[in-house]
Amino acid sequence: MDLSLSTHTVDDRTVVEVGGEIDVYTAPKLREQLVELVNDGNFHLVVDMENVDFLDSTGLGVLVGGLKRVRAHEGSLRLVCNQERILKIFRITGLTKVFPIHQSVDEAIAATD
Repeated sequence: MDLSLSTHTVDDRTVVEVGGEIDVYTAPKLREQLVELVNDGNFHLVVDMENVDFLDSTGLGVLVGGLKRVRAHEGSLRLVCNQERILKIFRITGLTKVFPIHQSVDEAIAATD
């Protein structure tokens, strides 16, 4: 399966809609998108993972790298995830303490840093 990416802006947040599988083959595409957004001055990102079917350690690494990039600019990276099998990965790895995880894009956009 492939990875689909699309972005749009809501207020001062850039929403990255991700679909498909984030794995060793597709993660570089997501990394490029996050790097490009930060380089263009978008420091408050919401990564919508509602349509993600699979996430591996490479994908987790890309998200952590994205978080480090935005934090270097006093920014934020929030995740939208409501699928139990994906949330379980964040719980097992302890990344629920690192990433703010929301149930919806609206909730993530409304959250303040």
